[in-house]
Amino acid sequence: MSSGRRGADAPHEIVERALELSRADGAVVIVEETSTAHLRWAANALTTNGVTRGRRVTVIATVNGAEGTAAGVVGGTAVGADALEPLVRAAEEAARQSPSAEDARALLGGAPAGDFTAAPDATSAAAFDAFAPALGETFARARAEGRELFGFANDEVVSTYLGTSAGLRRRHDQHTGHVELNAKSPDRRRSAFVTAPTDDFAAVDPAALDADLATRLRWAERRIDLPAGRYETLLPPTAVADLITYLYWNAGARDAHEGRTVFSGRGGGTRVGERLSPLPLTLSSDPGAPGVAATPFVVAHSSTDTFVPAPSVFDNGLPIGRTEWISDGVLRRLLTTRHTAELTGLPVAPLTDNLLLDAGGTRPLSDLVADTGRGLLVSTLWYIREVDPKTLLLTGLTRDGVYLVEGGEVVGVVNNFRFNESPVDLLSRAVEASRAELCRSREWGEYFPRTSMPTLRVPEFNMSSVSPGV
Repeated sequence: MSSGRRGADAPHEIVERALELSRADGAVVIVEETSTAHLRWAANALTTNGVTRGRRVTVIATVNGAEGTAAGVVGGTAVGADALEPLVRAAEEAARQSPSAEDARALLGGAPAGDFTAAPDATSAAAFDAFAPALGETFARARAEGRELFGFANDEVVSTYLGTSAGLRRRHDQHTGHVELNAKSPDRRRSAFVTAPTDDFAAVDPAALDADLATRLRWAERRIDLPAGRYETLLPPTAVADLITYLYWNAGARDAHEGRTVFSGRGGGTRVGERLSPLPLTLSSDPGAPGVAATPFVVAHSSTDTFVPAPSVFDNGLPIGRTEWISDGVLRRLLTTRHTAELTGLPVAPLTDNLLLDAGGTRPLSDLVADTGRGLLVSTLWYIREVDPKTLLLTGLTRDGVYLVEGGEVVGVVNNFRFNESPVDLLSRAVEASRAELCRSREWGEYFPRTSMPTLRVPEFNMSSVSPGV
């Protein structure tokens, strides 16, 4: 549904007014309208619900000098038309106080988007009209069968309006929703968790999610303690998403070109063109992919590295198309801005807000379990941290249930582990993949929620120590 913000405080008018106020050599204005609705529940009963609205305005000023162009960035929340001028002046002052930017490029122009003046989209409690009654029925079933359900459902719409002093106008409505559901046994000693993405809560079946958790609770009735070691392991889509997202965030072309990452070439340059996996694996990003559609242009609030390769504020509005990062197991692209593409000689390939891995599998996870002689089935991963950037060695914990598979059947739950693995090395060792499915990363889902991944079978997965966590 649409919001009714119009007049001087309408987001497109905020963009236009800020650009009119600018005295800098160049300017970019980004207005983001956020609307959220949520439900929470505990012990088979709803506890809270609510709807929120918010706005953030970012002004980027560019100032030309004798040594180049500098940029200043200032942002604020709940900014209306009457508060714009101080924000614009602060951005201009920040630019004057900043050194010249090595990534400086001409701001993008072009024909304005036809829907730029449309009102922002919004969510409301109505997003849960079909989901909430189905959830209530699921509570009743769980209560009758001796389970307690806890969880959270969140629906969010972010409408982005972007304009440059060169005439570019871009607009996008980004819808993101997810469910988290946790089931506990009456004595609270057994627990299982699932999270699922959605862009339409009417399509979410809480009874099916609960049935999956009920199965896991039954598996956990038998506990088996195992030592640390290397085990054949089935990593489900949510765990694969955790690892591959981290790989993606470390795939910056400049760092690789300068010899600092796992994607650096041994004799200099990068590993682009090198085979990373024996599987017919394709890792891609596509703003138009069904179920994980993402913003089709660059939205950069800063050119400063944080956790991922920095975008460039000068690239704001740059179109994003489908990119294959890995094709048929071979590395084809690394993340670049216009600036780092020139530095490395690689094509421009902006960071995209979704990631899809297809390894050629067509069978479901259950088939992979049935073909397992002895191995571990992981639920999710947690607290993932980098150990060595040159190999992208990661450490982290298993969580929410690790199950022992023997003779094609799950025979019980085992203790949790700390693991030490590199996702790049895992791709080289994976021997089988299920069909890909939409999923939500447990560790990174809040920051990078749009993924589609398969289950991967990995021999000799390194469970480096036993963890007391649950």
